[in-house]
Amino acid sequence: MTFARVALLAAAFVAAAVFSPFSSAGSERVALSVAIDGAIGPASTRQFEEALDVAATRGAEVLILQLDTPGGLVTSMRDMIADILASPVPVIGYVAPAGGHAASAGTYILYATHVAAMAPGTNLGAATPVEMGGLPSLPGGDKDKGDQKDATGRPAGDAMMAKVTNDAVALIRSLAELRGRNGDWGEKAVREAASLSANAALQAHVIDFVAHDTSELLQLADGRTVDVAGRKVVLATKGLPVETLEPGWFIRLLAVITDPNVAVILMLVGVYGIIFEFTSPGAVAPGVIGAICLVLGLFALNLLPINYAGLALMLLGIAFLVIEAFNPTVVLGLGGVAAFLFGAAMLLRVEGPGFAMSWAVIGPAAALTLGLALLTGTYLWAARRSPPRVGGEAMRGLPAEILDWQGGEGHVLAQGERWRAKADEPVAPGDSVEVTDISDLVLTVRRRDAGRNGARQ
Repeated sequence: MTFARVALLAAAFVAAAVFSPFSSAGSERVALSVAIDGAIGPASTRQFEEALDVAATRGAEVLILQLDTPGGLVTSMRDMIADILASPVPVIGYVAPAGGHAASAGTYILYATHVAAMAPGTNLGAATPVEMGGLPSLPGGDKDKGDQKDATGRPAGDAMMAKVTNDAVALIRSLAELRGRNGDWGEKAVREAASLSANAALQAHVIDFVAHDTSELLQLADGRTVDVAGRKVVLATKGLPVETLEPGWFIRLLAVITDPNVAVILMLVGVYGIIFEFTSPGAVAPGVIGAICLVLGLFALNLLPINYAGLALMLLGIAFLVIEAFNPTVVLGLGGVAAFLFGAAMLLRVEGPGFAMSWAVIGPAAALTLGLALLTGTYLWAARRSPPRVGGEAMRGLPAEILDWQGGEGHVLAQGERWRAKADEPVAPGDSVEVTDISDLVLTVRRRDAGRNGARQ
């Protein structure tokens, strides 16, 4: 019995050793790759976080972050940098494919990666912070803006931009010191919007090497010692298979709706869908579509750095236009359009490449909103001026025919129905009369020719 127990324990130990996750992870050494293509925003951050989670769960050797971006939101960029610095898996930043770039926010992210590389024919830089959000500039409206000076001789209104720029310089220098890269050029990219090609970046010690593809990338990265979350790691990447992580449906949806212009359109569709449902109960579809669009629009705006005063102005403008439709005053209509335009223009606190309100969206949206309000108001005004079609008011002036009559009272046929009636003048069965009033389901009638004669006198 003792021998049998020992044999069972030994078999269990061998099985655990063979099928343990550590042994399987060791036999499945892999490099994962995630591509950020386009503006960096909430969707990019979510995609990168999920890729890091997968890499950590599977024990990947490295995570290749392939960049081709014009920049994006500062908040999303800082979230991605924080994720890279805390990642237990080494991250290789790779600007690709040929013709791609890592501009603005992409430059900071590349500086933060454990290993930085570029493909031939790519560039990086132009990392100057974009001005704080506000009213969109009209074409040709900023020609002389740079000529305005304040008391210190600097361009007027640049105090906030100086703070933002100095903060960005401190960030890129700290990343350069952490990764042993050229901090002086990083500062130049921030202050002067400098850019470099792949070979120039290699010569300036901004990146570690230039690689034509991921196979060469892994070969050149092999053997490098990097600091991963406070511990030294020697990369063993030569010949690793590369598995690309594709974004899921939610991230693709997020990338679409977090465009502020799309978010505003979703909100408009949502508000008017719900209004239509309230004015036409039972239609169902407008209410369902409106509720879904409104929730999606609010969810997208919640992920963006929005100015709540701008959002409040937009909603106030829509409310004014709705009131204008039901109670035309002109003042409310003009005020609603103005509030909507100013609110949409002020909506974003900070703008970045791919995240800016466009007049091509704001203008038509405001015009469409005003048009719907005017159209609704026109129909309501026409309905108000038209004669009543139901109730006692609708009976006045209708023709009728005397069916029977006796002593000033009798019955008439009006609109195919038999009514009790009375008259102040003598009438006889078969005469044509018209209704002048109705009280307690009794019609007051008069001869039709009498009404016309009275009109002639």
